[in-house]
Amino acid sequence: MTKLTLASHPHLLGFDQIERLAERAAKGAEGNPPYNIEHHAPDGFTITLAVAGFTDEDLSVSLENRQLTISGRQPEAPDDRVFLHRGIASRAFQRSFVLADGVEVAGAKLEHGLLAISLNRKPQQSVVQTIPISRK
Repeated sequence: MTKLTLASHPHLLGFDQIERLAERAAKGAEGNPPYNIEHHAPDGFTITLAVAGFTDEDLSVSLENRQLTISGRQPEAPDDRVFLHRGIASRAFQRSFVLADGVEVAGAKLEHGLLAISLNRKPQQSVVQTIPISRK
């Protein structure tokens, strides 16, 4: 017996890339930094990442092939600093999100140690197309 996956369902033609998108999204799913995703009606979203200690120069936000990637790298601490306790993580990170067709990045803002990335979904226009049937 063959197992049907969502991408191989016979009524969903051309959706075979869904499994590849899920794999791409899972690559950026490590635990740091923590984040929230908020929905703003009707078609807005905000991804907020806790990036305490990072400046805007330490952060990078990029979009390529519908994959939103947020990364951060802090410069090395000067050698003259001696820590008795170091509990604030300053390690580099990368977090990725795969965006659906029509979702666009509206902007990014760093405030109080939180990086907020605003997303908007453009309404898709309904297109009705009549396909002519040819005769042999």
